[in-house]
Amino acid sequence: MKIKRNILISSKMIALAAAVLVTAFIVPASLAASKKKEAAAKQEGAQGTPQPGQKEFDTPKQAADALIQVATNLDVAAAKEILGPDGEDIVSSEDPVMDKNRATAFANKAKEKMSVEIDKHNRNQAVLIVGNDNFPLPIPIVKQKGKWFFDTKVGREEILNRRVGENELNAIEICRGFDEAQHEYAMEKYDGSKVNQYAQHILSTPGKHDGLAWQNPDGTWGGPVGEEVAKALEEGYSFQAGGNPKPYHGYYFKVLKGQGPAAPMGEMDFMVGGAMIGGFALAAAPAEYRVTGVMTFIVGPDGVVYQKDLGPDTLKTFQGMDKYNPDKTWKVTEDDVEDDSSDQGS
Repeated sequence: MKIKRNILISSKMIALAAAVLVTAFIVPASLAASKKKEAAAKQEGAQGTPQPGQKEFDTPKQAADALIQVATNLDVAAAKEILGPDGEDIVSSEDPVMDKNRATAFANKAKEKMSVEIDKHNRNQAVLIVGNDNFPLPIPIVKQKGKWFFDTKVGREEILNRRVGENELNAIEICRGFDEAQHEYAMEKYDGSKVNQYAQHILSTPGKHDGLAWQNPDGTWGGPVGEEVAKALEEGYSFQAGGNPKPYHGYYFKVLKGQGPAAPMGEMDFMVGGAMIGGFALAAAPAEYRVTGVMTFIVGPDGVVYQKDLGPDTLKTFQGMDKYNPDKTWKVTEDDVEDDSSDQGS
């Protein structure tokens, strides 16, 4: 999916990431019809078997109602019983807030409208349709030995791919927003500083303004990304400066305070006399590899976002990452490539 850079960049790009409600089951209405046909084509003739311990139902409507009910109640254990072991990473991930918001969004779509349609070519298969945009759940409901169950294996990959794709787009947007916010932050001096500098944190130390966001005495949030932090809190996320890092929309984020030899102007420390004046950088890694994301992203002062697949040991590599070093193993994200090519042609 390609997005023009000039669309992604705006004043407070992080607001986009905070405002987007990422759902596991919903796509834009304009794609609903084509997705319905695509899902039907994929599922035609597919017939699985219930997984050990998976719940079965007398009718496909009962199965659909049960799934909607557990989503409404945010009952993770019951959802795992309905979808079976193959649904484990669909139901829960390392980002419980994201999981909760997905379930709530799905339940709300089902409240708008829901139906269960039997496949015209296979009477032992049905699909759950939710929302005013008539979106089909990628996981079919199938019948075997007189009982109906969700054939989770069929739709699992599509759901995870959609989640990964949207989380990665959010992470890219946050990287761009971080770049813009740092430049805005550096225009002012804070806490009696004699020099303009970049923020060393995303969240300020309590009582200070050393991050891109800080809490005011009246409880409101200030700083270049203060409004975005407030929106994230409304979504259900919790943040604590200096506390254990928590994923946001499936990704961990870390401020880097130095750069390696592959960065512009070579290796250097951004910190000078306790102030970060040499530059800034951010790294973003998926909280759960191939479940909440695949690519790791980095961005520096020039705003160019790079990506790399760090593999199954992504988090271990990310934890040891302390410098911005976009060597040849890192690739510029597609929207940057597209934007650069269009600039050259103008």
